[in-house]
Amino acid sequence: MRILAVYERYFARLIYGVFAFILFAVLALFVFFDMLNELESVQGGYTSLIAFIHVMLQAPTRIYEVLPIALLISAIYVFSQLASQSEYTIFRVAGLNTRQALFSLFKLAIPLVIVTFLFGEFISPAGEQYAQKIKLEAVGATVSSGFRSGVWVKDRDRDNTPGGAGEITRFINVQGLKPDQSINGITIYEFDKDYRLRVIRVAKEGRYQGGQAWQLNDVNETRFIELRDGQATKQPDALAPDFRAEQALFPNMVMHSELTPQILSVLLVTPERMSTLDLFRYIRHLRDNKQDTQRYEIAFWKKVVYPLTLFVMVALALPFAYLHARAGAVGVKVFGGIMLGLSFHLSNTLFSHVGLLHTWPPIVSALVPGTLYLTLALVALRWVDRH
Repeated sequence: MRILAVYERYFARLIYGVFAFILFAVLALFVFFDMLNELESVQGGYTSLIAFIHVMLQAPTRIYEVLPIALLISAIYVFSQLASQSEYTIFRVAGLNTRQALFSLFKLAIPLVIVTFLFGEFISPAGEQYAQKIKLEAVGATVSSGFRSGVWVKDRDRDNTPGGAGEITRFINVQGLKPDQSINGITIYEFDKDYRLRVIRVAKEGRYQGGQAWQLNDVNETRFIELRDGQATKQPDALAPDFRAEQALFPNMVMHSELTPQILSVLLVTPERMSTLDLFRYIRHLRDNKQDTQRYEIAFWKKVVYPLTLFVMVALALPFAYLHARAGAVGVKVFGGIMLGLSFHLSNTLFSHVGLLHTWPPIVSALVPGTLYLTLALVALRWVDRH
């Protein structure tokens, strides 16, 4: 146990030190290229300073994305150095076996797993939203998503007005979301429980009032009333419908809806960069409205699994400790580690798209890359331990 404690302290100090340096270097490289890309958009109110702030607010997302690769490169570099100087061999002679070394590395990775979770759940999504808001405010624009006509959202509610249709289904079209999370260009189609169109509302702007209530401004409402023998009836003849349209203008109107700014935040942040809590809320909203959730469920499970990939990275790095100097220079091993990390990142993205294309269970799409690379690491450890 004493040799194990010495091993853990020694390698934690080495790996953490190299990790901090590599993470800073990789982050600086990403920030540099992101800044070059943003400079192409600099014009009018979107100045170079605002572009720099925009890039820096996106830096936590970059940290979150490169943390596993930075840990893999750091661990491979440290183990390659120790292998070339036979230090790891001394630890093995002193009684350190492969299983103890692997579990010690897992313990070493736990603090970084927690850091990755905090960045992915809190810091990165918040920074991404602020970055988009600052840019939109500077260029004086709105953002829309989905179809060219804007985003479409399905919603359910109850019509409690006298003679109302009871349970209603809404299809809401939003042209754009402003940085203050107000919406504009709103068109609402309301259907009764039999999916017959009852009301069309067109509003210039909407603001969230809290409590699932929106205040709509400049509302043009067209209500369709089904008639029988020239009079409105509560039990219309479905085989011989006759409708009368009533139009009204309202300066403002309150609409109760499950639609919230958090749900609309998908317009500002892609699913892969949202927090798991926001993804869970949006998935639940889609399920309640019987809509497809595949893409968002895959993103949700990837967010859940992603911090655990750090355990896979240290497992992939450990076999390099068993390769002596004759097996290749340190630089070659580090380059191999970079290629290994990039291949993991690409396979993670690939399986997400393949899972979406073939409608695999979302958790399977998220777990397959990590499982494959962890299996590869364990096979490599078994091989080098025997040889």
